Amino acid sequence: MTRGPARLGRKTKELTTRLRPGDLAVIDHADLDEVAADALVRAGVAAVINVRPFLTGRFPHRGPEILLQAGVMLVEGVDPEIFSRVNDGEELSIDERGNLACSDRLVGQGGFLTLELAKERRKRAEEHVQPELERFVSNTLAYAAREKEQLLGRLNLPDLPVKFANKQVVVTVRGPSYREDLQALQPFLRETSPLLVAVDGGADALRDIGLQPDLIVGDMDSVSDATLKECHCLVIHAYPDGRAPGLARIEKLGLRERATVIPLPGTSEDLALLLAYEKGASLLVLVGGHSNLVDFLEKGRPGMASTLLTRLKVGPRLVDARGVSALYRSSGQNKRGTLWVLLAAAVPIWLLALLAAPWNHLGRFLRIWVSWRFGG
Repeated sequence: MTRGPARLGRKTKELTTRLRPGDLAVIDHADLDEVAADALVRAGVAAVINVRPFLTGRFPHRGPEILLQAGVMLVEGVDPEIFSRVNDGEELSIDERGNLACSDRLVGQGGFLTLELAKERRKRAEEHVQPELERFVSNTLAYAAREKEQLLGRLNLPDLPVKFANKQVVVTVRGPSYREDLQALQPFLRETSPLLVAVDGGADALRDIGLQPDLIVGDMDSVSDATLKECHCLVIHAYPDGRAPGLARIEKLGLRERATVIPLPGTSEDLALLLAYEKGASLLVLVGGHSNLVDFLEKGRPGMASTLLTRLKVGPRLVDARGVSALYRSSGQNKRGTLWVLLAAAVPIWLLALLAAPWNHLGRFLRIWVSWRFGG
């Protein structure tokens, strides 16, 4: 029998901000992504109860495995009516058959997801991902044809208090391995003191390691009030038609004078990169960026047109730091292995360099890697 206070939230990223150790999180989240899983683990939940499947089989991902390996119980396929049958904070229990009860009344029933079953589903998804990939690529190309003029042309962006010209900029996104990569980047951050741009929840990640973002970009839906209040420059990402859902929260916090609304198709990550690029940044280092099929399907996006176009545009100045923490850790274990990994990683970057800005990109990458490896 597992029991604890029930915390209910249909948006997992909002729910994680009010979870406490021992809580039972009740969510509505098909294909739970790695970032959400990591946040649930850090919150210390005892169990996660999902009205959707943790893995639908559409694409392979490791979100549920992260929770299970941390000892968190997973119950899925529960009747969605549980959201009306259980009050937030009410004590909820789960028995060995997956029955959910509050005050001795049955409020739902679900099936347990085990580590073995999660791995089996992920393996099956890997074997059948081709159709999903084809749909994703087709959608990406169709949207790219429509959005290319808006993204590849000269953008008319407003002036901001933060000045980017000729500066190195680190853009932090709350994506896979972002915490670990930020830790690995600390020698580089100390030595170069770059401008720090955070995309939504990436701002809290910077604060967690004692850094203050110079600028926060996004919908303002996954960053804490305290972090917003400490930042003096906010850019609210609006839809192309001008609607800005994040503006209401900023006005409620009394921070409207610090905020600038910028409409742009695509993601807030794209806006942050384009903003720094258009304002003259000399180098862009992206931490936690989204760049592959699983990343985008986890976020519920059917394509990556805006990100593809953005990467093409800013590519000559962009270094993607994703996964550098794994490379950094391996360097202490096997220097020869690290050299081969570095050389392997340099091949696609070298090819990109040939297509974009010859040698500049590769040279910057190598300098930054040397700083990570030997800088302290």
